[in-house]
Parts: sequence; C-alpha cells; structure tokens
Amino acid sequence: MSAQYFLAVAPASGVPIYRQLVDQIRARVAGGHLSAGDYLPSVRQVAEHLQINPMTVSKAYSLLERDGVVELVRGQGMLVKDPGAAANGKSRRHALLPLLQQVAEQARHLSLTPEQVIAELKPLLENQP
Repeated sequence: MSAQYFLAVAPASGVPIYRQLVDQIRARVAGGHLSAGDYLPSVRQVAEHLQINPMTVSKAYSLLERDGVVELVRGQGMLVKDPGAAANGKSRRHALLPLLQQVAEQARHLSLTPEQVIAELKPLLENQP
C-alpha cells in the first residue's frame, strides 16, 4: 500500500494538518506498517492526493527528518530510517501520545471522568479487527 493512501486529514479537527501527517506517519512506522527502507510518497503526490498545500506536506516531512524518523536521499525522496529495536517501544509511545492528548482534551470538554474514558477505551483495545 502506498503511503499516500493511508494518509488522511481532518481540517476541522483543530489539529494542524502538518501535525496530523506527522502523527500518522510516526504511527505507521512505530506499528511496522512502514518499514526501514520504505520511501514516503513525494510531497507533490501527497499534496495532490489530499488536496492540501505542498508546503504543509514539506513541513511535516521536515519535522520527521529532524526527529530522525526519515532521511532525505537526494534524487529519490524521503527514506524511512530504522528506529532500532531498543527505540521501538519509545517510538510507539511517542506516536500514541498526541492521540491520547486529543482524547484527554475531548474527555475534559465532555466532563468525563478518567474511569469513564477508560471504560470506553478498554473494549476498543480488546477488539481486534
């Protein structure tokens, strides 16, 4: 599956689009859906597919490169780097943190207790698609 097809944006979510892209790519790498040696689609391909500004995609890719998730290979594109076996757990937690922060913020807006949130989340974690 091409990376551009698993990327999706929700402009009304309140999360900047570049951050949505970064979080999704991090999650795919941490979950093993993007492996070391895979290339991300070009900035232009992603921008056209998602109907967003290419500078938004470029910003996301730059942040991923800065954080060592990908590296630029001149003339070929952005290559997913090997996160290393020791960093795998940390990488997964790092990918999940922005999503959990969104859940926590939404739960506060809805005046839900931590127990209520966990009660809703637990069945979702236990069900395997």
